[in-house]
Amino acid sequence: MVMGYTINERRGTTLKSYNYHLNSSHFVICMDNVFVNVVASVQYRVLANKAYDAFYKLSNPRTQIQAYVFDVIRGAVPKLELDDVFEQKNGIAKAVEDELEKAMSAYGYEIVQTLIVDIEPDEHVKRSMNEINAAARMRLATNEKAEAEKIIQIKRAEGEAESKYLSGVGIARQRQAIVDGLRESVIGFSVNVPGTTAKDVLDMVLITQYFDTMKEIGASSKSSAVFIPHGPGTVHDVATQIRDGLLQASHQQS
Repeated sequence: MVMGYTINERRGTTLKSYNYHLNSSHFVICMDNVFVNVVASVQYRVLANKAYDAFYKLSNPRTQIQAYVFDVIRGAVPKLELDDVFEQKNGIAKAVEDELEKAMSAYGYEIVQTLIVDIEPDEHVKRSMNEINAAARMRLATNEKAEAEKIIQIKRAEGEAESKYLSGVGIARQRQAIVDGLRESVIGFSVNVPGTTAKDVLDMVLITQYFDTMKEIGASSKSSAVFIPHGPGTVHDVATQIRDGLLQASHQQS
């Protein structure tokens, strides 16, 4: 061997000792009846100490390597489903390399590296896989959108519930303040005006609120005419009606 070349005297040619590269394509079927095209890439070289075997024992190493590669792929891929073929391509490449190493070393060749560089399913299968993937992503997006809308509705309901609760607390406090104010007014009036009862004070408060209400209705620019019976003797009737209405409302609530 001189400067990386092994001299062959019989044919007057040379065997180059650098790495050779071979791509081989093999059309096989998976376990789930899907046809795939598996492309294997093999790097090999002549062993310097076996140059005689490499030249005289094997006339066409490329064809021999392709045959071994196809034999291993044809034995491995049909045992796997399509998804598993993609996942286990490194294992398939290792099986091809081991088989080639055992077979080709006897002919004076060393297998440097073996790779599965491409796994290409049938065009219809690829289209179906893309549609399945798109449908799965669409379903995931729909679920995420529905979950987001659900969270929004829950938060909105919680906000409305909190708002109503706080509104109820405010109304209750307002009413409590009105009751406390009436109580203080009744007590103060009874003390300052001897002979008056709580009922007299309450009637006066109700009449005052009645006239305040009439004043607000008359002052409103959007109010229409309101006709009510009125006279000196109706003041007592108004107080009685208001008091009876409050008592009935309290009875209904209880």
